[in-house]
Amino acid sequence: MRFKEAYDVWTERRLTQEEAARMLGVCTRTFRRYIDRYEESGMYGLLDKRLTQASSRRAPVDEVIALARQYEDRYRGWNVKHFHSWYQRDGGQRLQEAAALQDWP
Repeated sequence: MRFKEAYDVWTERRLTQEEAARMLGVCTRTFRRYIDRYEESGMYGLLDKRLTQASSRRAPVDEVIALARQYEDRYRGWNVKHFHSWYQRDGGQRLQEAAALQDWP
């Protein structure tokens, strides 16, 4: 059952919050949070905002392109584990940045 349907049934007082939450497969506290977000922002408030945010661990595009080019030119046919170990040994760009952060006070 979708939230809107459970919310409508709950507002008609045919279900308690606990029953509506159970129908959605969430706890009562989560259902109350959904209610607050829905009443504040409508269905848009229920969207998962994590899906629109870029990861802080995401590799820069130029590094990914360079890495793919290096694999195609020099390491074609290697499995990922083997290629990654050589990439680490050669001091991949992200590894250099991580090492610099570890040395930082």
